[in-house]
Amino acid sequence: MNSGKDKTPNSLINESSPYLLQHAYNPVNWLPFSDAAFEKARKENKPVLISIGYSACHWCHVMEHESFEDAEVAKLMNTHFINIKVDREERADVDMLYMQAVQLMTGQGGWPLNCFTLPDGRPIYGGTYFNKKRWMEVLNGLAGLYSENIDKAIEYAQNLTDGINQSELLTTQKQSDLLLTKEVLAAGITKWKTLLDNEHGGPNRAPKFPLPTNYVYLLRYATLTKDQELLKHVDLTLTKMAYGGIYDQLHGGFARYSTDMIWKVPHFEKMLYDNSQLVSLYCEAFTITKNNLYKEIAMDTLDFVTKYWYTQEGCFYSAFDADSDGEEGKYYVWNQLDLKDLLGDDYSVFAEYYEINDTGYWEHGNYILMRSENLAQVLTKYSLTIEELNQKINACKDILKQEVKSRIMPGLDDKSITAWNGMMCTAFAKAYLSFGNIEYKEICLSSINFILNKLSKSDGSLYRTYKNGTAKIDAFLDDYAFTIEALQHCYLVTNNEDYLRKSKGLTQLALTQFANPKSELLYYTNNSSSQLVARTSEISDNVIPASNSQMALNLFYLGTYFGNEDWTKRAEQMLNCVVSEMKSYGPGYSNWGCLALHLLFPFKEIAIVGNNVNEKLLSLYKEGITNAILAVSAGDSDLPLMLNRFDERKTLIYVCENRTCKQPVESVDEALLQFEKI
Repeated sequence: MNSGKDKTPNSLINESSPYLLQHAYNPVNWLPFSDAAFEKARKENKPVLISIGYSACHWCHVMEHESFEDAEVAKLMNTHFINIKVDREERADVDMLYMQAVQLMTGQGGWPLNCFTLPDGRPIYGGTYFNKKRWMEVLNGLAGLYSENIDKAIEYAQNLTDGINQSELLTTQKQSDLLLTKEVLAAGITKWKTLLDNEHGGPNRAPKFPLPTNYVYLLRYATLTKDQELLKHVDLTLTKMAYGGIYDQLHGGFARYSTDMIWKVPHFEKMLYDNSQLVSLYCEAFTITKNNLYKEIAMDTLDFVTKYWYTQEGCFYSAFDADSDGEEGKYYVWNQLDLKDLLGDDYSVFAEYYEINDTGYWEHGNYILMRSENLAQVLTKYSLTIEELNQKINACKDILKQEVKSRIMPGLDDKSITAWNGMMCTAFAKAYLSFGNIEYKEICLSSINFILNKLSKSDGSLYRTYKNGTAKIDAFLDDYAFTIEALQHCYLVTNNEDYLRKSKGLTQLALTQFANPKSELLYYTNNSSSQLVARTSEISDNVIPASNSQMALNLFYLGTYFGNEDWTKRAEQMLNCVVSEMKSYGPGYSNWGCLALHLLFPFKEIAIVGNNVNEKLLSLYKEGITNAILAVSAGDSDLPLMLNRFDERKTLIYVCENRTCKQPVESVDEALLQFEKI
């Protein structure tokens, strides 16, 4: 990246986004995305380039070095185009729209995303990464098209915009011709199994993304149906990821994806949204399986997040770059000579434990730390007990952690995204419920209070981003969806119904602000947002669950808490829009699948009421209750699940299904017996 302090900055110098600031000294006359930028394009009658990326994006940096820092390229761009830079994480709405346009044009997408439009924002042409030679050809070609054959450009743009709108209509307004049944889910799972790698875990292709919601759904489905083959696959995947290079064996935390089949070589960037979801996944897997590896990974990841991304204000930063000191992965890899010098007599056992061999070799004499799967062999070879081995490995790690302090750290994206903060708040809540660590509860509550105090407007609506004391941009549907989810978990860890009522209020607000009058599904942008050329909905689950699937789950849970049948019915209607897709491609609809499990399998309502509610809650939660909603109260409550159930002399557990309850019991063991029999 060009720091360029001796050069004249462009308009991005006034932005707060780390990604936009990376481009502030490019010779390209970049503008931030705004109505003013398009007005300038109209006045000057120039086409627009919308170039989209994010701070941790390796190929975004490559294209910047090759093209956007080049004076010849910049002159061409400045002469013929109005150039707009977009941080996809800040303006996810812009990214979503133009990603769809590029995918319609080319059949693929990714970042950097470069889309050319008319002055009114209708897309003409686009693609992802272009090398300098190809980029100049594209610029010259489009400049020529716009000046010499404007009618053709307008025709392209109209056809593309029509295609986006038609796709939106097909997605949001059709009703599935399939009824939601267990057989539909089973068919989807059967097809999905053909896409799994049962040797190394994950999908049977590279690159491999963790996709946490996929494994939450597969874990729950396998548990409910007693599918041992699927349970084995989930365990394999979680173990291989934990042992692989995608997991930072030294500091904790996961990289965004693995470039190979064995989870070895990561794309070294780390994202808050991945790590929040993976913590939640490993916590849930631990409660179901009691596998201590899962607990270790969840806790180490939270340690990483707390040390590097958690702020005194209570918010979380967004990401670490893949690059450091101009090289991808340089901060994380090791060569043998340095390791031998640093670790001395303990090098051999460390090298065996962390695969400093052909398995862990990467390139240029460097090794990626990967955990050996043959622990017994290591123990036998070095005549060590497990305690002695752990002591040696931890001592070695402490030495290396001290050593990396002399290295240049990866670039930090220090903005805070509301949706991602909500997801990490939920992760800390789940970790507290799973492991009982009071610090996790404190961070969870600090996090939600930050969102409520610093990312909320006076009317209760939310902002999207925060940095340096300033919140900005109207929140999108995912910001509401994951904050609403986080509030429900804050209610659980505190038994304070104010959080639940706040969750309900935000849901009511979202249903109004993001309403699509022609569909049960919700738009991604609110009604008052500056209008893009098309308004779209987020339906399919990806590395982050779709905002609509999370809102459907929220409506189901809150409808159950508050006895609002309209909301539980709305959740089911939203799900019905994607039943066919769930059957044909389960991995793209796994968060929807979690809702389907609630509707198709026995779903329990568990109420814990009394002075000792927290102790009982923690004890019960650790038992891995798969298909249930938990309600808690230390006193009288008017929630339907709690009404007239408080007894100041006892702490009672009510196990119910469809609002029909067994006799209340006082012990968790008795409740679990009822749970099995109901």
